[in-house]
Amino acid sequence: MNILQSIRSFIRTADAGSLAAAARTLGVSPAAVGQNIARLEAHLGVRLLNRTTRTLALTERGALYLAQVRHIERDLQRAQAAVTDLDATPEGRLRMASSTAFGRHALAPLLPSLQARFRRLAIELLLTDRSVDHAHEDVDVSIRIEPQLEEGLVARPIAQVPFVFCAAPSYLARAGIPLTPEALREHRCLLLRYPLDGRYLPWGFVRDGMRFDAEVAPALVSDDIDALAAMAVAGGGITRLAAFVAAPYLARGELQALFEPGDAESTQASPEPMRLFLCVSDRRDLTPKVRALMQHIIEGLPPAWRVDAG
Repeated sequence: MNILQSIRSFIRTADAGSLAAAARTLGVSPAAVGQNIARLEAHLGVRLLNRTTRTLALTERGALYLAQVRHIERDLQRAQAAVTDLDATPEGRLRMASSTAFGRHALAPLLPSLQARFRRLAIELLLTDRSVDHAHEDVDVSIRIEPQLEEGLVARPIAQVPFVFCAAPSYLARAGIPLTPEALREHRCLLLRYPLDGRYLPWGFVRDGMRFDAEVAPALVSDDIDALAAMAVAGGGITRLAAFVAAPYLARGELQALFEPGDAESTQASPEPMRLFLCVSDRRDLTPKVRALMQHIIEGLPPAWRVDAG
């Protein structure tokens, strides 16, 4: 019996919730996965999974065993990376997670050229604003904004993306143009409710080296930045968009930027940028494919946004 193969089949099945889903991640048949688990159970002399025609669940001993062996597959990958030349050609599966807006508007357009450069790299992109568990969700790397950082992650800064405060010209003609962050309290503000904890993301500014949050009253709220952009285009009020979201709306004249450098009567208050980080669960996870991804992202961003991750 190949004990490592059996353990891998058990871990993937427990995480995926079915033999078929586990089989797809392993590239084998569901029958082969089932046979591997059956051999493992026979070897241990205990039942790890309760299986019916419709459901699959861990037994008490199965849950205990899973907690003890879950690290094995990742440790093997790390061990291989530790003895592999860091200049080796990136290959294999690269499963990454990203905050939704950055993944959709900035990261996804960069991935085809990465895969074309490294043909043996199989790339999978998961877009979510919730907290991703690298080990349980089998994620190699995640791209996160600062509020998503968690203790224990190895986080490398990769970008500082400008935020753009903007509104439709029709709204500004009707309500006037705010010249200072303090004036935002008199305007209809379209705010992002952060999915992770339900709070509004603050509108940060920097003036004379001091950071502060603008006082705003929400007129319209969403947990999706593209929805807020659509509301702003429709004249709903002022919103804050990352530059990669705002750019096409500004270019078409559908939105007008506020608090831009050089504006007349500028108060020298500038929007605080959005900081992005490439995250892995351990320094040993900075494998050739992860390093290739990091470098490709940095090179693909506008020079003014780039941060040297080291």
